Amino acid sequence: MRIWVDADACPVVIKEILFKAANRTQIETTLLANHYMSVLKSPYIHFVQVSQGFDEADNEIVERCQSGDLVITSDIPLAADVIAKGGQALSPRGELFTKENIKSLLGMRDFMDTMRSSGEHTGGPAPMNQNDRQQFANQLDKIISRFQRR
Repeated sequence: MRIWVDADACPVVIKEILFKAANRTQIETTLLANHYMSVLKSPYIHFVQVSQGFDEADNEIVERCQSGDLVITSDIPLAADVIAKGGQALSPRGELFTKENIKSLLGMRDFMDTMRSSGEHTGGPAPMNQNDRQQFANQLDKIISRFQRR
């Protein structure tokens, strides 16, 4: 298993959790973004800067991701593509995207896009809190533990 991170919008606190997990478990973790960012120096942590442009990081993640890999993203279409390839997707808030829930999440996303394009103010997500960070860390630990038992 490798971990791929849609890093453009990934909160710093989540990256820190991932860095600790990568070093503790020796699982290769690669952050992809269309702008430079520094990452913790480690043989298990890598950074790939992709071209500027819409969905460039997403496209690169889908290209590189393999069955069994884990992708960290809040992008629901990216999560759907990862699941279709046999990978796993986890949001920075700890929501696990699965075959069972991805279609309804895509439908809700599309509905909200339609609402916003019609001028409806839908608001954004609430700021991350300690509960979100804890839920992410717990889900990440569960996924890594399942992988290591194989």
